[in-house]
Amino acid sequence: MSAAAYPPEAPADCPLCPRLVAYREENRRKEPTWFNGAVASFGDENARLLIVGLAPGRTGANRTARPFTGDGAGVILYETLIALGLAEGRYQARPDDGLTLIDCMITNAVRCAPPGNKPLPVEERTCRPFLMSRLAALPRLRSIVTLGDISRKNVLAALGARASAMAAGHGVEADIGPYRLFNSYHCSRLNTNTGRLTPEMFMDVLRRARDHARS
Repeated sequence: MSAAAYPPEAPADCPLCPRLVAYREENRRKEPTWFNGAVASFGDENARLLIVGLAPGRTGANRTARPFTGDGAGVILYETLIALGLAEGRYQARPDDGLTLIDCMITNAVRCAPPGNKPLPVEERTCRPFLMSRLAALPRLRSIVTLGDISRKNVLAALGARASAMAAGHGVEADIGPYRLFNSYHCSRLNTNTGRLTPEMFMDVLRRARDHARS
């Protein structure tokens, strides 16, 4: 199947990556009430800003079925989006909390939870057509925020660009085709608890991406 034939969202029971399917089934046996599937993107289908993470966390999106919902990374992400007017409501770490995104969408480069939060390169490549279709399905998209280096590399690959087309590092931005990419350190608990990523640093990147999207 060509990349153009893929939908923007993987089916919840996507069979394409054997290791991720086995991990999903293992989680389902341990936690049958969890979602345990490929997690769909969340947000505004007319968004001018797209935020791309790496993959669902086992106890976060894999449990709740909404990106960055139920784990530590979601707190700083959604609170920052609310502060910037890119979300409204109150984030309560559950998919039925009523939170909505405004002019913004959140997705992941890999749609299924990987063991140890680390997808294999072959899994990134296998899932990439869904990311390519997700990008193509956002007609007003102007800004893309990549959370972490693996997300940056996957978005560049999805856009047909080399990894060297945009330098690594927090706060780096580059124009790639019709989009401007903004890279941030991932908003994981590890990065925020150690001070590698402060709320101010994260706010700055998202603010710049928002302002470009609306310019």
